[in-house]
Amino acid sequence: MKVVSEQLKVHWCERLYEAKAAELILYGRALGLSHGEAEDVLHETFTALLRLEERPELPEHYCVRSFRNRALNYRRGLWRRLTRELESGRWFEPANDETPYERMAVRCLAGLPDEQREVIVLKIWHGYTFEEIGELLDRSPNTVAGRYRYGLQKIKVQLQGADHERTGFAGDTIAFMASAPSVGGA
Repeated sequence: MKVVSEQLKVHWCERLYEAKAAELILYGRALGLSHGEAEDVLHETFTALLRLEERPELPEHYCVRSFRNRALNYRRGLWRRLTRELESGRWFEPANDETPYERMAVRCLAGLPDEQREVIVLKIWHGYTFEEIGELLDRSPNTVAGRYRYGLQKIKVQLQGADHERTGFAGDTIAFMASAPSVGGA
């Protein structure tokens, strides 16, 4: 019976890892970790999940919360902070086929305060509602929505002021940001 239980645990953890790993690494980057640090925290998180006696009631929420706590603890070390400061210029690992728009998006996100960047990543890449983000961060949904809205406004200003060719991409992006939903529309 224990073997079956272990196989079920590995199965739900494996599915969760496949679904959330890339998003969690991006979230780690938004929290100020290097790519390698985010991967380390990701593996620590899933190692801990595999050690649980039972599957959490809300595995995805538990996983993101656990990852966040571990990432914040990881950042607290003095040597890690020095390493992070040296690597601050490389917020995302650049891809070989990265487009100018992707580089611009990375620059815009990197220029935001941590709180706004964290909420935007959780909202857009993780698809969380303001209520879910508020619960995760121990903040009210209105505070979270404000951080999201202010962050998008800052990105909009950066995009409008950017020296680039005006294409449908930039116009659509700015129009999208201008119509960001309120808390009730989340």
